[in-house]
Amino acid sequence: MALDEGPRSCLLRVRHRLEQDMKPSYIMDHMITDGVLTVDEEEKIRTRATRKDQAAALLELMLRKDNRTYISFYNALIKETYDDLASLLHADLPRTSPTAYKSFPDGYTPYVRTVLSEGGVPQRPVVFVSRPELLNRVREKLYQLQKEPGWVTIFGMAGSGKSVLAAEAARYHSLIEECFPGGIHWLSIGQLDKPDLLVKIQSLCFRLEQELDPQLHHRPPNSLDEAKERMRFLMLRRYPRSLLILDDIWDTSVLKAFDIQCRILLTTRNRSLVDSVSGAKYEVEVASGLDEKKGLEILALYTNRKMHGLPEEARSIVKECKGSPLVVSLIGALLKEKPDRWHYYLRQLQQKQFKRIRKSSSYDYDALDQAMAASIEVLPEEHRELYKDFTVLEKDIKVPAKVLSILWDLPIEEVEDILEEFANKSLLFMDTNNKPYLYYLHDLQLDFLIEQNRNEIESLHTKIVLQYQQYYRDGHPTSGDEECQYWIRFLTDHMAKANLTQELYSLMFSLDWVTVKSQVMSPAHLINDYIAHGPILDKENSDVRSQFQEFLSLNGHQLEHRPDVVQLALSEPLTSEVYRQARMQALQQSSRGKLFFDWLNKNCVENLSLLVIHPHQGSLYSACFSHDGSKIASCGASKSLKMFKSTSGEKLMELQAHDDEVLCCAFSPDDHLIATCSSDRKVKVWNVERAMIIRVFEEEHEEQINHCQFTNTTRRLLLATCSNDKFLNVKLWNLNKPSSQNTMFGHFEPVNHCCFSPDDAIISTCSNDGTVKLFQTSSANEWQTINVKDLFEGDEEVLVKCSTWTADGKRIACAARNGVWVFDIETADMLFEVRTNRLSMVQYCQACPTSNLLAIAYSNYGVELWDLESNKKMADCSGHLSWVQRLQFSPDGSQLLSCSDDQTVRLWETKKVHTSSSVRLKRDSAVIFSDEEMIVSAADYCNRLQVHDGRKGQLLFQSEEMSSRIRCTCLSRQLSAVAFGQDDGTVQVLEVPSGKLLASLKGHTKTVFHCQFIENGQTLLTSSEDATIRVWSWQSGDCKVLQGHKEQVRCFSLLSNLPTESTLLSWSFDGTVKVWDVKSGQKLQDIDAHRGAILSCHVSPDRSLFTTTSADKTAKVWHCETWDCVHTLKGHSECVRSCMFSWDGRRIATGDDNGEIRLWSVKDGSLLKICSREGKDGMDSLHGGWVTDLHFSPDNSLLVSTGGYIKWWDVERGEALQTFYPKGLALKKIHVSPDFSTFVTVDNIGILYILKRVTP
Repeated sequence: MALDEGPRSCLLRVRHRLEQDMKPSYIMDHMITDGVLTVDEEEKIRTRATRKDQAAALLELMLRKDNRTYISFYNALIKETYDDLASLLHADLPRTSPTAYKSFPDGYTPYVRTVLSEGGVPQRPVVFVSRPELLNRVREKLYQLQKEPGWVTIFGMAGSGKSVLAAEAARYHSLIEECFPGGIHWLSIGQLDKPDLLVKIQSLCFRLEQELDPQLHHRPPNSLDEAKERMRFLMLRRYPRSLLILDDIWDTSVLKAFDIQCRILLTTRNRSLVDSVSGAKYEVEVASGLDEKKGLEILALYTNRKMHGLPEEARSIVKECKGSPLVVSLIGALLKEKPDRWHYYLRQLQQKQFKRIRKSSSYDYDALDQAMAASIEVLPEEHRELYKDFTVLEKDIKVPAKVLSILWDLPIEEVEDILEEFANKSLLFMDTNNKPYLYYLHDLQLDFLIEQNRNEIESLHTKIVLQYQQYYRDGHPTSGDEECQYWIRFLTDHMAKANLTQELYSLMFSLDWVTVKSQVMSPAHLINDYIAHGPILDKENSDVRSQFQEFLSLNGHQLEHRPDVVQLALSEPLTSEVYRQARMQALQQSSRGKLFFDWLNKNCVENLSLLVIHPHQGSLYSACFSHDGSKIASCGASKSLKMFKSTSGEKLMELQAHDDEVLCCAFSPDDHLIATCSSDRKVKVWNVERAMIIRVFEEEHEEQINHCQFTNTTRRLLLATCSNDKFLNVKLWNLNKPSSQNTMFGHFEPVNHCCFSPDDAIISTCSNDGTVKLFQTSSANEWQTINVKDLFEGDEEVLVKCSTWTADGKRIACAARNGVWVFDIETADMLFEVRTNRLSMVQYCQACPTSNLLAIAYSNYGVELWDLESNKKMADCSGHLSWVQRLQFSPDGSQLLSCSDDQTVRLWETKKVHTSSSVRLKRDSAVIFSDEEMIVSAADYCNRLQVHDGRKGQLLFQSEEMSSRIRCTCLSRQLSAVAFGQDDGTVQVLEVPSGKLLASLKGHTKTVFHCQFIENGQTLLTSSEDATIRVWSWQSGDCKVLQGHKEQVRCFSLLSNLPTESTLLSWSFDGTVKVWDVKSGQKLQDIDAHRGAILSCHVSPDRSLFTTTSADKTAKVWHCETWDCVHTLKGHSECVRSCMFSWDGRRIATGDDNGEIRLWSVKDGSLLKICSREGKDGMDSLHGGWVTDLHFSPDNSLLVSTGGYIKWWDVERGEALQTFYPKGLALKKIHVSPDFSTFVTVDNIGILYILKRVTP
């Protein structure tokens, strides 16, 4: 609707005055909140250079909008005290017409239909009667959400019509227009586990993002925390005044996922659930079902009669139905077809002959049983049998007709007709917002079917499995549509309930199934299957079950990339069934040209968890060491606190600690006490020895308490707690006082974490407001604020999860989104970011109290150890099967504890995991390939040079620990010698395998970056940070110095690999290339090549051309005779870091720091291909990091590249053919055998990879 003429004229008339005086940034914040201005529109306006230009752009935009925008703008001026400007607009304020939608019943306008359809709100039932009193009460509460976020709860018995009431309350024009212009969004919840809840939120986020921009494709969030943050951003920033309707909530853990300070209407049977969330709360009770009048109205509508014309049995029928809309509808549908059976159906209701053997729900409805039995009885016999099949459906699951078409072996059209008949008889419900339609039963209807068919349940599940196997005998579906998702999600459940154990074994012990399910569903669902069906699978083979489960848990984060599962499984141990199947499939598929690579030396990496404890049923939220390290305490969703020996896992104590989930536990410094805090808003302190409660603090926190911690010393024992309270959210407690000693003021959003500095002088707090605050413990005064949110661009909210102090108390690390940042506490300056390079969210981080180690837990179930001094990842701690919630080092730093939603606590030996049993090497390595052997040399993390036989996996030689860091190495095939350069400029040559020192060469004054033997090993070339290249006759010690570069020379290259070659190219950070005669030491040519540092260079196979790449984002091709620039290759958006000619000299490949690879024509310098962008994500580069190395295959058809991982490409099509994911990151170089069959590299945590192409 366009802006009225009056307001339009007014804006044009006073435009100059508005542009001169107002600050548009403040005004736009209010307009976004009102939902009349989008964030994208705001960003475009903010790009204007001056405040006046921004004001002009805002007014120009308003002229294209509607009356609501004008009113919002006027109100914003008032709120920002621009009263003089607002007065100019007042006279022309649009008058909203109350008659605009009077012609539509109940305000159900076309606009409302569109809004509700887009939001997935269910349509009215086939026969609908209004309940105006209840409806008005719900709408009255919803109007309360106009000014602030909050919760409106509709609660009542099962079958009382809560869902219909919620949908009908939203079906009102003025309510949407005034309160929820951002839309109404419906989500059916039911009884969910965490993987299913994640899928629900993923689908909501996808729907919201598609409404904003159908072309937008975000990676789906892969943890509940990430999903909650994405949902929060969408609901608060993109849809700031919208209503989220949650239908059929069962437990608090699900509800908490939606505690994001937005406007929510929910239906539930348990009114107390909302006590666990924060914000304003309103409720409407559906105390009973329909009154007599409404029940009669339904019967009248079904039988097409006037109410006064109903027979006398009608009132008795309504009475027997006990007000249940569901039961009245079932009877009404029966009477619609048999209008002369009033007395018959009344008698059936009164006889109560269908008594349940046991209750399947928390409510038992005799009337429903009679109505359901009667409704089924009138179905044709063949349809009765079909309806029985609904017994095997899960509650709250909607299925498409295609699933039932397969189950019933009927054409889809016939199935749809049968389903419509069921719906007309109120035996079934249809979700018409989806195309194709989805069908489902009410929980109580399913309860009835389960009881009536309890002796046939196994056979019914068997039927659905057999029908699936018959229909999909050629392979599982992979389309990803609703029908495919149903089968892939529930097939294993059907097999388990059918007692088809052999079929279940065959399916779940199959790599094919893992491949399909990982493509269609999230990794969480797949892992959950092995946990849920573990007892059944273990009867067949517990080893195989654990092998599949471990494979999935260790690679869950890789499955997010949708990798080739067979390739991923080839990294499993040789004894694993997973590897056996992968090897067999790889051999079969490689015969058809598919690429696979076996990791030959994978036995060097072990899973190193020291102890695994299964303390609780349900998710674990917290676990901690006692200060003497002898005990571990844990708590979680089970509401209990448990304690174990840290050496053996033996249980020492168990307490039912709280009335709701226990979110944190912490020992006092003398280990005599342990504190717990909970969603029940209570803090409790327990005597450890006697397992008795000694103190309860329950009055002051009004929302869930997220974290608690004692001071580190007993000098002045205090307990800190933090909560979801809006204002009074951080408190200090003296255990000798009945109330809190101090409250810290400063955060105005929930506080997630609090912890004391090592000396207890400062307490740090982390909040959803995007800050870390430091308070003085003694005074409770705010001392410092660290604005973590300032590190992020855009307007998404930044939730700071936790903080941790370094051992010296001078720095603090905090976790937000997918990163960890380290700050100086005195200045609040950010010192550095721990570059995790992960798609996954950081769940928690903990600094070691005795070293520089930092432990980080991710939403992809992984745990990593980082060194804070070098900012390098040191180790992976893999093994958890679900989200890791908490980490803690033991007081002496020797062990690390992690607890997870997979119901386990794992202990890791820090030193063992840190050093690992694998060969930990530096990435600067050298390799010699031959038919008989493959020799690898590299320095290890103890600064010793190691030489390995790669084929046999043997260590041939290991030097003594060197005093200066080894920075490069090279091997001489002819002389069985190895050379290496060091940080202090020294170059040494050793005999292999004896280790005898053959030469120690001194001359370089700074770090030696590169070395290479030439002339059959007689001459050694080295380059250095001192800007020189040296040519050593190393056996005599003679040396020529090639001088001329002004900055460091990281590498060089001979024009060819011929033994007689004497022409050398060198390149430098000074942007020049120099050409030398190695024998004479003479400089032949000086080329001013680039404006930025030169990062790589490669000579064409025929020695006629060479190419250079630079930090100036270009690559150049040069002629080797004229030394002229032939082509300048432009197009990369980041530093171009690597390059390579194809063996036929027709192509050049270049790779940049954004992970992009480009293929160019050598002939004319034109761009041939940009290698596939599939899999690119906003938080990740194409290659998981810089493209650091490139190699063509001898036939020029394939290209291998390194970055965060290794990729093989089809050169002609520019498509990725295979990807190998290392344990670590940041691969620097890859060595390739002449036949392109073997590949050697080292990752940043020191693991050596020798990959061999699988061939039949």
